[in-house]
Amino acid sequence: MSQLTPDEEILELLQTVDDPELKDVSVYDLGMVHSVSITGHHVYVTMVPTFAGCPALDIIERDVKNAIQKLSWVETCEVTFSLEHDWSTEMITDRGKEQLKKLGIAPPPENYRLGEEWTVDCPYCDSSYTSIENVFGPTACRSILYCLECRNPFEAMKPVIPEEESA
Repeated sequence: MSQLTPDEEILELLQTVDDPELKDVSVYDLGMVHSVSITGHHVYVTMVPTFAGCPALDIIERDVKNAIQKLSWVETCEVTFSLEHDWSTEMITDRGKEQLKKLGIAPPPENYRLGEEWTVDCPYCDSSYTSIENVFGPTACRSILYCLECRNPFEAMKPVIPEEESA
């Protein structure tokens, strides 16, 4: 059995810290972890929020710190959120997309270009026969859609891409 490096141990652990609004979808799988650095027994995690005004950032910071500080070799953990780096729905891992579907939330569309209309398949029946009912969902990063095939309403992650990629 191979021993994990401290960096690998931290990244593996971050895959267990759920976004407080999305049970079983980790902050790692949402693509929020920008960097991890370790100096001795001190861990520094830089994260990118999905939206600058996300109300869950304090909870995410607390949960990440608490998880990392449970490691026996860690003395302190500092978590910062950087707005210098753009978060994008393209950063969501394949595992994250699968976990979103299990919650009834459609993952964002692939290869989205800024300004284009978008649609997603229903997370329940995989039909592409869906319509956007309300671009404003329960959170800033989600919309409400309706499946015309299985007739279920569902949420979808809004596509977000960095502006420089949209050109």
